[in-house]
Amino acid sequence: MNNGLLNEGLSIISRCKKETGGIWQAHFGAAAIAGHFFVKDNELNENLAHLVLAQLKAMIESQCAGRKEYGPVRESDMDMAERSILQALDKTVDRLHWVGHNIIYGAISLLALRELKEGGAKTCDLSGIADLILFFENSIPGRSWIGYSAAEVKRIEITKEDNMPIIENANDLSLFVLEELAYFPIIYRAESHHDLIGHMITFSHALNILFEAGHVSLFHRGLQPLLKLVKVLRGSRAVKSGDAIKLFSPVDQLPLQKAARSQWLPTECGYWTKDLSRNSWDFGHTFKFPFSFYDHVRRMGRVKARYIENFRYIINQ
Repeated sequence: MNNGLLNEGLSIISRCKKETGGIWQAHFGAAAIAGHFFVKDNELNENLAHLVLAQLKAMIESQCAGRKEYGPVRESDMDMAERSILQALDKTVDRLHWVGHNIIYGAISLLALRELKEGGAKTCDLSGIADLILFFENSIPGRSWIGYSAAEVKRIEITKEDNMPIIENANDLSLFVLEELAYFPIIYRAESHHDLIGHMITFSHALNILFEAGHVSLFHRGLQPLLKLVKVLRGSRAVKSGDAIKLFSPVDQLPLQKAARSQWLPTECGYWTKDLSRNSWDFGHTFKFPFSFYDHVRRMGRVKARYIENFRYIINQ
């Protein structure tokens, strides 16, 4: 595949903090990289791959207008960027920051860099990626939780009573996350569920990327904040739409509404022929959620119907 998407993605992530003063524009950079690997790793047929790549191009042109051209960077610069990203992750990996976006951005950047280096390609200015990850250091664990405030989530501890499994490697983590996804009897459209369940999938996938790259210590350290996210999500499984609960969300309100079910899966053309621009490609998650979900599934070598069924409620826009 052409490496242009990897360069575009890294460039958007690297420039995010400097150009916007925040962390969210980097979503579109991560999405560009995710889309590249979703097409590559799942061996999509030519027509389906064309549809995905066309949507990626449209997203980048629409959401990242005015981006600057990137100049060539040597392999030694890529090595330096990789070291700085790992150092930034070392400082932030132990705590839950914005549902794991520090780790998500860091891991997907490392994945893109490895691909470019192996192919002998040049890339863009990478100096801002580590700064973006460090920007998370004092940030909240996230927002829009069902039943918990951000401060309460921050104080949560994982205990033996939580019955979390022993996770030794990437396969263990993929199985755990897919089973957690399958356990939800209802998935609500409230951002706390759509956003957080989806990021349980992408956060855990980011940890698996680190594991497979040989950064085993970071993988194990990152499990604790991920398990904190899982614990909060488990607490809302028994919630019913009319229940008297606390909803901490700037965009949702009670009563909770069930998420709509996606008719199409990302491995079907119908998913990519919809007007995805009307919701800004779900801020890039149109590509990020499928990349991570199918990586977990492929690692297991089998697909339970419940995994697929509940995933449909995560990806419907």
